[in-house]
Amino acid sequence: MDIGFGEALVILGSILALTAFLSGWFHGTVLSISVLSVLAGVVLSAAGLLDADPNAAVVVFLVEIALLLTLFSDGLYAERELLRWEWHAPARALVIAMPITLLLLALAAKGLFGELTWAEAFLLGAVLSPTDPVVTSTVVTSTNVPPVIRHTLNLESGLNDGLALPLVLFFLVLAANDAGALEEAGRLLGEVGVGAIIGTGVAAVGSWSLGHAPGGRILRKYEGVYGLGLAFVAFGFAEVAYGNGLIAAFVAGIALAAGRIELPDAFAEFNETVSGAFQVMTFVVFGALIVTTGWFIGNSFALAAFILVALLIARPAAVLLSFVGVDLPMSQKLFVAWFGPKGVASMLFALLVINSDVIHRALVFDIASFVILASILAHGLTDTVGANWLRRYTLAREPAA
Repeated sequence: MDIGFGEALVILGSILALTAFLSGWFHGTVLSISVLSVLAGVVLSAAGLLDADPNAAVVVFLVEIALLLTLFSDGLYAERELLRWEWHAPARALVIAMPITLLLLALAAKGLFGELTWAEAFLLGAVLSPTDPVVTSTVVTSTNVPPVIRHTLNLESGLNDGLALPLVLFFLVLAANDAGALEEAGRLLGEVGVGAIIGTGVAAVGSWSLGHAPGGRILRKYEGVYGLGLAFVAFGFAEVAYGNGLIAAFVAGIALAAGRIELPDAFAEFNETVSGAFQVMTFVVFGALIVTTGWFIGNSFALAAFILVALLIARPAAVLLSFVGVDLPMSQKLFVAWFGPKGVASMLFALLVINSDVIHRALVFDIASFVILASILAHGLTDTVGANWLRRYTLAREPAA
């Protein structure tokens, strides 16, 4: 069914307004903005109101903008967390747990879905390796959860999106071009390096310029716009200079927050708001593409088994291994091990896959989609319960200690 521009804006505006209107009610429940947006996309596509083409320029543009803004906002937030709190446990989760999670997911994918190549199996693992505690907002805001655990989950999710991106891009290239993998890997490494340099440079110039603005300051209502402009400049400059624009945006966010000049609060607040709007639109497209690609049902047993591995084995085993020697009670280690929900970044990475030349891109996308949806449901249902359990367990142990 073809709809006009006016009808499209009515649908889009209604979704944006409704998700924002219900956000307070969703907070701390299994119902979340991401769930509502994905379901809206599924319903609209099933009703014939939204025909999402994964190769359409507008879809590619939407995904890149949403991912750019998400990474830039993550960079701004993660560095503030890193400077304020202990980083030992988050570093273990990032440097050790995430690669182990990727490896375990790849092995499971190859074992359960024989049609996938090894490169495609590792691509699926890379797509699902980032975490997103936004899905379980109660965990990262509840006073029942110790500050070190909240900080670990926050910082891990803030940084692992950007750290997983080069891996996703590498396995995308590898899966689409086995013959020239070594050459393509070298090119990708160069693009990541150039992107990081440009992101750092744009952040340095932007930070310096803040103290030399005509009139002595930037008007408050334009402070966020200035930060958004720097994100776009970093991305665009890197793409023009044969670098990776997404890496440039992520590094620019971290470098801006790490600079000696104190950033206006509007930098993070405005960019998080804009990022949230684009994420909602992307989630709607994500839901529509689940219908468009055909709802993977080839082997329901393999799919169910992979979901269980992703939620109950890969993440918990990786975290517990990486936390060996970390001075935390086992209850807190188990809590971190469980709460590794898949969300924003995994959705966006899955959309990169469906827009690629990978042979089994639809299969990889559909498997990732069901894991993400299962994760949102499972972790969303257990965040409040888990936080209350951790508090009761900690209080019960304190007298004995």
